[in-house]
Amino acid sequence: MATLCTPLNQICLQHVRLCHSQSSRKDAAVKRDRMNSDEPADAHLTHTDAQGRAAMVDVARKGATQRTATAGATVRLGPAAFRLLRDNGLAKGDALAVAQLAGIMASKQTSALIPLCHSLCLDHTSVSFELDEAQSAALVTATCRSTGRTGVEMEALTAVSVAALTVYDMCKAVSYDIIITDVKLLRKTGGKRDFHRHPG
Repeated sequence: MATLCTPLNQICLQHVRLCHSQSSRKDAAVKRDRMNSDEPADAHLTHTDAQGRAAMVDVARKGATQRTATAGATVRLGPAAFRLLRDNGLAKGDALAVAQLAGIMASKQTSALIPLCHSLCLDHTSVSFELDEAQSAALVTATCRSTGRTGVEMEALTAVSVAALTVYDMCKAVSYDIIITDVKLLRKTGGKRDFHRHPG
């Protein structure tokens, strides 16, 4: 019996050491990544409670400040769809005007779409487009502004995403080979810290 237990104990010990070694390497990699990023040293998820369950953040003790956020997205259309979008020749009408309104409306519905987002009173939302002929693409930018206790990053990201999806919807009769890419936060101000995405 003893001869059977000894190898098993050794195997278990080796397994624990292997797991510990892998965990240590992962921790070191995470620390290294954080050193090379702009994340604060005490970064942690705020939408989970002590047991790891989903939870809405209580912002009651935060002071109200002016918050802004700008997000961007790229819609790669292909030459034919791009030309019709540029020349306002799409069968459904003025795609950019419709997409602009869709993005603004979406920013106001963010808390209904993202479960743990707070319902915010937005001071302003703007959605704009830049047409990039070289890439046959529409570059979408959305900026949201609010005075409150929590940021408007999700509102800006929702606005730019829905605006991009609306461009897709307006152009899909011409081509399904349309790619929405590079949806990202470009900058934010207000709250604990500001953020500005480095070019490239």
